[in-house]
Amino acid sequence: MKNGVSLLVIFCLCVATTGCNWVPETLNGVGAAEEGQVLNMVENTEPVNLDTAKYIDDSSVKIINNVMEGLMRLDADNRPQPAIAADFPEISPDRKTYVFKLREAYWSDGEPVTAHDFEYAWKRALNPQTKNKYAYIFYPILNAEEYHTGKVKAGSVGVQALDEHTLKVRLKSPTPYFLSLLSFISYMPQRKDVVEKYGDQYARDADKMVYNGPFVLSEWEHERGYQLTKNEEYWDKDNVRLSRVNVKIVPQSDKAMRLYMSDQVDVVPLRNKLVDVFQPSKEFVSATSGTVYFLRFNVQNDFLSNRNVRKAITLALDREELTHDVLKIGTPAYAIVPPTIHGYDGNFRDQADRKQGKLVYYDVNEAREALQKGMAELGIDTPPTLKLLVYDDDRKMVALYVQEQLQKCLGIPVEISVEPAKKKVKLEMGGKFDMSIFRWTADYDDPLTFLDMWETKNGLNFGSWTNPLFDRIVEQSKEMTDYRLRNKNLIEAEKLLLEDYAAAPLYYEKDSFYMQKRYVKNLVRHPVGSEYSLKWVEIHKK
Repeated sequence: MKNGVSLLVIFCLCVATTGCNWVPETLNGVGAAEEGQVLNMVENTEPVNLDTAKYIDDSSVKIINNVMEGLMRLDADNRPQPAIAADFPEISPDRKTYVFKLREAYWSDGEPVTAHDFEYAWKRALNPQTKNKYAYIFYPILNAEEYHTGKVKAGSVGVQALDEHTLKVRLKSPTPYFLSLLSFISYMPQRKDVVEKYGDQYARDADKMVYNGPFVLSEWEHERGYQLTKNEEYWDKDNVRLSRVNVKIVPQSDKAMRLYMSDQVDVVPLRNKLVDVFQPSKEFVSATSGTVYFLRFNVQNDFLSNRNVRKAITLALDREELTHDVLKIGTPAYAIVPPTIHGYDGNFRDQADRKQGKLVYYDVNEAREALQKGMAELGIDTPPTLKLLVYDDDRKMVALYVQEQLQKCLGIPVEISVEPAKKKVKLEMGGKFDMSIFRWTADYDDPLTFLDMWETKNGLNFGSWTNPLFDRIVEQSKEMTDYRLRNKNLIEAEKLLLEDYAAAPLYYEKDSFYMQKRYVKNLVRHPVGSEYSLKWVEIHKK
């Protein structure tokens, strides 16, 4: 603690002596000193796509969650509550049919939100021509997968607007987490006339979409920042206190902290060594997170197509050193599903570890043996240079650690490719990478959200790993009503994934950390789905 306090003092002195020379640009002429219900924040990456049928990144999720609203919304206790739905649905005895009554709600241009907007949005997301990488999240719905894969027509999909305010949804089988899914952004509505008006440019700029959530995106200066303003057409606007949210895009955490220390922003995420520095502060805030960082392998690469090579890389990474000495945050990850995710009647991670033990570990000697075996199987004497993708933010530290370890322990040369979010995602989607630092946050509180993206047919399986037994187990798990047996299936699926070294788990973001001014109240953070909700935030000025 004493060391943390002294570091805090040193950092503050640095800010005090250099802050005057560092003048941040303001967004739309609005400075952080503006009085009233104005919140100033930073994000580290540019949102890639705000179209709920095409998004793929966390930065987009954060915006969409605050400018759009689905049938349900997660509350402060992370429980799904009625949002555009007027109440909880009527559910059939077999738990396969849900009927929702919609409340009176309006889009930001004054047009009513209808059940047809939900039916249109969901079917558009499933339309094969949309090429939605996230389409699989709708697969609990009857014939959703069949429509997405071209086997049936859109009319066969189990979602139907019975009238303007009634939506009927039929599922393939009972899905215990379906209400949580409905709070996720994929399930939010879209206006057909607006989508068709802008075509490929829909949601690419602030003025090329409409909004039905607590806020509207009023300004968007690409790569620099954006601004949210209160949506005066929002059905629950009386409970929205903020008039404006200014967000600057600042990839470097030290620069973001300078903004915070000079009172130019009110909330800032803490990463790496800054967590220790600022933990003694009364403005330090932590929140539970359901996130895992892992090294994704592209098995289309000849070298990485070999299981022993992937095993060597995985075993050469010391996760204790990475989290404790390099990053100063996180929990070492020896599996994919984080410890914050629930399974049947308890914590999934605890249940899985008791059954299968630690499947991933650190052992340099075994890693070297695996590498030699793998190269012999490939008929090569020298490992090739591997290209490692990483975002242009603080995650570069993770990439540098991987580069150093693989060179030192295995003699594998690694070339780091630092890319902005849009380019990194494009390269991954096109399979144009060897390895990639990947961050995955739960879409909903269930192990399946970390496992089904590895299915052969899944649009997010960028590394093209495939295992028929894994696919079969995951598919069975989606339709099982015996939840105890389903839990055992998912444990087995994770074991298959890790025993084949489809990816190298790195660390869990078991908790996320922030500095937050004490006058910022009711900023709700979620361990699944979007990182935060701004709907209930209120500024109690100094």
